[in-house]
Amino acid sequence: MSPVHPQVRPGNRHYTLVCSSCGTGYEDDGLILDCSRPHDPAFLRTEYSTPAGYGGAGGRTGTGLFRHAPLLPVARTFPGVPGPVVQRADRLGRRIGLDQLWVAFNGYWPERGAQLPTCTFKDFEAYTVLGRLPADPPVLVIPSAGNTAAAFAWAATLHQVPCLLVVPAPALAGLRFPAPLDPCVRVVALDGATYSDAIACADLLAQLPGHQAEGGSRNVGRRDGLGTVMLAAAEAIGRLPQTYVQAVGSGTGAIGAHEAARRIRTGDEALPRLLMCQNAPFAPLFEAWRSGGRAAAHREHEPLARELTNRRPPFTVHGGVRDVLTESGGDVLCVDNVAALAAMELFEETEGIDIEPGAGVALAALADAVRAGLVDRDELVLLNITGGGRARQARDLRLVPAEPWLRVPWPTTGDGPRTVAEQVVRHLTYAPAAAAAAR
Repeated sequence: MSPVHPQVRPGNRHYTLVCSSCGTGYEDDGLILDCSRPHDPAFLRTEYSTPAGYGGAGGRTGTGLFRHAPLLPVARTFPGVPGPVVQRADRLGRRIGLDQLWVAFNGYWPERGAQLPTCTFKDFEAYTVLGRLPADPPVLVIPSAGNTAAAFAWAATLHQVPCLLVVPAPALAGLRFPAPLDPCVRVVALDGATYSDAIACADLLAQLPGHQAEGGSRNVGRRDGLGTVMLAAAEAIGRLPQTYVQAVGSGTGAIGAHEAARRIRTGDEALPRLLMCQNAPFAPLFEAWRSGGRAAAHREHEPLARELTNRRPPFTVHGGVRDVLTESGGDVLCVDNVAALAAMELFEETEGIDIEPGAGVALAALADAVRAGLVDRDELVLLNITGGGRARQARDLRLVPAEPWLRVPWPTTGDGPRTVAEQVVRHLTYAPAAAAAAR
């Protein structure tokens, strides 16, 4: 497959990175993830030289994701990347008791203009992270429950960026693409492992020479890419929503939406209240926010929306989940699998398109919040449908299942992450020093 050539932005980068704790500023090299000063963990944030605001303010032109390039930390853009689609959902709103419900549909729904290649808003973060990279990047190491792996695999295939993706084996079911993956994209599937296991294994592999952790929520490319949902919503609505609702695993998308809202709000406009939604029985952020407790790790396999099962979300990091919930007056909600399934059916009945389990979790939690009086009938609400249209895409397009580069059983005893990392290294064509580094 021939690569799709990016469009390189001329001159220096149009933003700086600033530590959310100590205020130290950095010129971005496309890879930096953390502040070098000695203090508690803190996110870097982007500060843009371009004025923000709604509509075409800030030099935003064109369509798709990179319409928002002046407010994205990218050194290059890629042609033809779709962006968020934001529209009113009056019929759905009436069914759950809301007069002003807007939906950001991030998936595949051609009639509404939604054409995300891997059917979730993870496409936004993948293209933004790739656009941020230096010209000759290291191998990005990325753990995923499935959706992030799909987004990075396809974007990296189109643009020939080397990636090592580490996923639990069930995630392979969602890795289906219009063509085979490029050899520069390697998928490691872990049989019997959880998303948290994949994260632990990837942490070790990222220490290999020539490799780099993509960074997850620490990567400003991820947060700002996902934050384009809020930018698109403000354009479509003409103002910020009062309440923003999203299913979360790490909370990266909700943090990105909050940061985007801070950049573009005008005057004394209130920031949207964040309602983050999780899937019982494994809901680490819900437990941390409500009681400071921990979710039972042995129940990590049970939620319908396994993409939400991040055991190590950035809750206490400066600028992380706790801070944005507090600043926005937000909350964390939780629903079970039965409620999520019912919400998925409701969305398809009222709107005419299938949605992903995570999106079902968000809709179910919003409906519960309306019934409980936590959200008023006349509130202006933005519901982020983080993924949808997968069944529709499978009917419309002929997709090729991805073949894992390596499949490894997860050990039932001993140091699982290190054992698996050593097996992966034995299959890599790097110098012996690489294998030594993994040990």
